[in-house]
Amino acid sequence: MSSSGASSGRRTGPFEFLSTTWAMLFFAAVALQAVVCVALEAYVFAVFQTNLKQFRTGDSLAPNMESRYRTIPTFLALFIFGFIYVLALSWDALRRKNTIQIIGLCIANLVLFVYTLLQIDQINNSIEKLVDSGAFRSDAADSTVWHTTRPFLIATPVVIGVVTIAISFCAYQLYREFAWDILKQIGADYRMKKRFLYYQIYIALLKFDFFFFLGFTVQFLVVVTGQTDAESGLTIAAIPVTIGILVFAAFFTKRENKFGMCLIILLDFAGLAYFFFKLVRIYQASHKQHYEAVRKSLTAFAVMTILLIILTITNAFICMNNFGEGLKDHLCKPHGRDVEKEDANSYQMQDQPPQLASRMTID
Repeated sequence: MSSSGASSGRRTGPFEFLSTTWAMLFFAAVALQAVVCVALEAYVFAVFQTNLKQFRTGDSLAPNMESRYRTIPTFLALFIFGFIYVLALSWDALRRKNTIQIIGLCIANLVLFVYTLLQIDQINNSIEKLVDSGAFRSDAADSTVWHTTRPFLIATPVVIGVVTIAISFCAYQLYREFAWDILKQIGADYRMKKRFLYYQIYIALLKFDFFFFLGFTVQFLVVVTGQTDAESGLTIAAIPVTIGILVFAAFFTKRENKFGMCLIILLDFAGLAYFFFKLVRIYQASHKQHYEAVRKSLTAFAVMTILLIILTITNAFICMNNFGEGLKDHLCKPHGRDVEKEDANSYQMQDQPPQLASRMTID
């Protein structure tokens, strides 16, 4: 039986990847995490909202309390987006059999775990400040709001921690499972597989860059006070610009466009400078009061984004160095083309004993 025919027969739908046990377990764990954690956050949000007085800017709360008022709704929005985004990336990684992205999802889940730990203290502080300012109804007290929501806030990182351990084990099994698919696509050439590895790392980094950039930006726009109209406008405008940069970065890398990649790298350096500037400003004496409500989470997002941008720039240079070495031919194959028959010898397990070579050739 032709392996290409078998491959064509297998890929019949968007959820074909669930036909393997480890892929199904990985996706099920991430989906369960999304449902449970969003439900927990939604309950916290409901308790918070039902105990608040009716509030309008400059009416019930002092202006410097507005950011406290927005903290919990912002956290909920970020978590909903975060868990759905992780679920979507899981589907994408499993469908594409992208081991690097799967490993990245385990790391991203660990970051979400840390973030949910940070939110416990930040929400507690926000509730205490709002109680002192009279933001809650007269029959609602700190003991009512905080002690009702605290178990649910603690349960969220527990769930994420358990799921992170589970998907990490699944990721190891999927790494072994997907090895043969990578061999069929790229061949047994060690140098070509290494180029493909760096390409996969770069594409995965771009996807995670988007999440952490957007997470930082949402908190900055919604919770942080004391911004000028120009600063807010530039921050909002940066969102579509960043999406465009990430999309073109992937396109230029796949097409091996050096001029485009040089432009992307320059923009990455500009983004790196921006996040260093924001990180310093969070702790400047003249501005730190504006960031008080979300200082810890903004710091976490800024540090993660800085690290990701540095890794992205590094991998961009490595990918550029690999331009013209043949990887483009593998990445830009026409979808329906039977490339496996073009050079059968390139797909042999060259490091295996000679008697196994015929069995390991894709015909």
